[in-house]
Amino acid sequence: MATVTAEGLKKFYGSVSALNDVSIKIDEGKLLTVIGPSGSGKTTLLRAIAGFVKLDEGRIYLDDEDITDVSPEKRNISMFFQNYALWPHMTVYDNVAYGLKLRKYPKKEIDERVRWALSLLDVEGLEDRKPNQLSGGQQQRIALARAIVVEPRVLLLDEPLSNLDAKIRLRIRFEIKALQQKLKLTTLYVTHDQEEALSIADEIAVMHEGRILQMGTPQEIYTRPSSLFVADFVGINNVIGVAVSNGGVRLGEMFIPVEKKSDGQEAVIVFRADEVRLAKEGTDAEPDEYAFGGVITGKLYMGSRYRYEIAVSDKTKVIANSPREFALNDRVTLCVKRDRVFVY
Repeated sequence: MATVTAEGLKKFYGSVSALNDVSIKIDEGKLLTVIGPSGSGKTTLLRAIAGFVKLDEGRIYLDDEDITDVSPEKRNISMFFQNYALWPHMTVYDNVAYGLKLRKYPKKEIDERVRWALSLLDVEGLEDRKPNQLSGGQQQRIALARAIVVEPRVLLLDEPLSNLDAKIRLRIRFEIKALQQKLKLTTLYVTHDQEEALSIADEIAVMHEGRILQMGTPQEIYTRPSSLFVADFVGINNVIGVAVSNGGVRLGEMFIPVEKKSDGQEAVIVFRADEVRLAKEGTDAEPDEYAFGGVITGKLYMGSRYRYEIAVSDKTKVIANSPREFALNDRVTLCVKRDRVFVY
């Protein structure tokens, strides 16, 4: 295990800035998840720490050791690839043992470590199979076994669950978190799945255009987004452009005072579909809530809840999730906690 520190990382591909002054710290034994849209720099950051990307500027440390110019095979960092990268001609046993053989471990120790890793991930008995004889979930576990068997100081995971179906992905998510905590592995986990990031991480970094816009606990990222981009990117959100008037912004009957903008300036109201309490028309808001009315114009059944499209005005529609059932054209009241409505 090790603490990972990256300071001022920059990487340019022509005029494109893949990493633009990126600095992060992953404390020993913690799991940092990096999220962001395609092209935000997530995988470039991961590959830079692995040693597969030569930086233009910046330094990378494991504890106090500067590994910026150390070759990948000498960093003692394991990387889990999105496509698993299992050798198709090798058996499961040989795939898992591959890194140990490169490091010239004694044969007996290789055997002990391989069987330990396969047992830990509950895939004993598959030693003689080839990758094409395994299910997607089994291949994922074998790739993880290969990554941890060398007892890396840092584990890097690049979209590890993207090739699995939803049910297996949910189960493996629990298993990865349990494994990371059991082994106390310092882990950097790249994903596009926000729910995955929120559920598995000790900390989350949100990236956009090569920069880290916010880094904090899942609770901080979700409840206190630092910018419009973060608020809009994390969760299913309503993003409504408005103009400041009389010292605030208005959505239906909801009026929110705004201190840092002048009348006439443009602003954006953001609140999440999951944060809306949907009630019958005329329902009073709680003291800590904003409330405004609307008409249901769309309805989707989502299993444990409904997703509604609601017209607040002729030009503005919002989305709200609710376990309560309403009919199309019902007039409703939308209540949102005041600290869950953001204005940018």
